[in-house]
Amino acid sequence: MIRSPRVAVFADAAAVARSLARRVADAIRAKPTLVLGLPTGRTPLALYAELSRLHEAGEIDFSRVTTFNLDEFYGIPSDHPGSYRSFMRTHFFGRVNIDPARTHLLDGSAADAAAECERYERAIEDAGGIALQILGIGTNGHIGFNEPAPELEARTHRVTLKPETRRSNAALFGGREEDVPREALSMGMGTILQARAVVLLATGAPKAACVERVVNGPITTALPASFLQLHPDAVLMLDEPAAARLTPNS
Repeated sequence: MIRSPRVAVFADAAAVARSLARRVADAIRAKPTLVLGLPTGRTPLALYAELSRLHEAGEIDFSRVTTFNLDEFYGIPSDHPGSYRSFMRTHFFGRVNIDPARTHLLDGSAADAAAECERYERAIEDAGGIALQILGIGTNGHIGFNEPAPELEARTHRVTLKPETRRSNAALFGGREEDVPREALSMGMGTILQARAVVLLATGAPKAACVERVVNGPITTALPASFLQLHPDAVLMLDEPAAARLTPNS
């Protein structure tokens, strides 16, 4: 039996980004219409920079790739500088030749949040599902905006953000935690786990305790990322500080 999630450890965050970017490039060459699930936050910035570099070098053509982002803040328009759409445009979409019509994000200004979540689920289904889902992880174990809770939503849903999650996103709002929206829209755990392959990125010492629990701890809604143990093709790509609490046999 192959243990899931598998663990791959690299010397530093730059090496993690290079390795995953190569995997993405290979996947796109094998299937130019690849459907990618994408994260936001500080951790994937190095990945997006490396993917952009490979595109500029003529090694990746994104023109037929389809993307779905994991989540979006609720209650702000898509052109708000703190929105994840703005984040993706700045750090990735605006630097490669991806077709804007093939980039999918939740609408944080939708009047009917439930209808918007249903629309997003249908769009993922209509695209044939996500082939490769890339994830980050919060220090409290959340993936997407699936926060620790007594129970987790399976499908795309509206969520109330934990204080630590709002705090970690303050940089997008001029460093003002009080300006970070209190709610968001997020893919659910079931939607994430239906991706055919999943890669979770974790870099830096603050992620080490959480990573150790994802790999060795029980599956629990108190640590949403622990559900990756149930996925048949999941890998954790870590730098050495994030892997510091893992033993060689983990």
